Amino acid sequence: MATLALASGCTSNVKLGVDQDFPEVVAKPRDLSATLVMDDAFRTYVADPTKNIQVQFGPAQVDLMTKAFRGLFAEVKVVSSKAQAGSGTDLVIVPSVREVQLSTPSDSYLNVYEVWIKYNLDIETADGVPIDSWFLPAYGKTPYSYMLSRTTAIEEATVIALRDAGAKLMLDFYRIPAINGWMQRRQATLAEP
Repeated sequence: MATLALASGCTSNVKLGVDQDFPEVVAKPRDLSATLVMDDAFRTYVADPTKNIQVQFGPAQVDLMTKAFRGLFAEVKVVSSKAQAGSGTDLVIVPSVREVQLSTPSDSYLNVYEVWIKYNLDIETADGVPIDSWFLPAYGKTPYSYMLSRTTAIEEATVIALRDAGAKLMLDFYRIPAINGWMQRRQATLAEP
């Protein structure tokens, strides 16, 4: 895990980037196709959880989402705008970050750093029919912050939160009631003579 961490200006301002490659998902994907729309704002996302801390994890979340969805769908296309999605796909999925929160030892009086990332996934058919707007919360914390620098601890908590998001995607995506209903309707349509 490589870290780009810079303390800019005075030591109370922290800017750090999470540079993390996630492993490929070992799963049997469903025989469906999806187009992931990850725009420039998502690809270069920088969180400002406090006025003195910025965390850039856009590239890491793109890597995570791409690999997680490749474990869910047989075919995944990644584009930067909905106009590029085209009609040759089953679902169009647009992830976005709603909010990022950070808790430090001085906030919680615990010897840990905690990160919450709140995602939203807008899911629709290739024709633009909305299926769901799914809220995906993710959480990560350092097991302890003793002997860790502040930037290392925040980065570690952010990586754990991203892993949590990937795990929840893999476990819960096909359990979303709206997705489950869409799949049943799709199967019934395909079974019609």
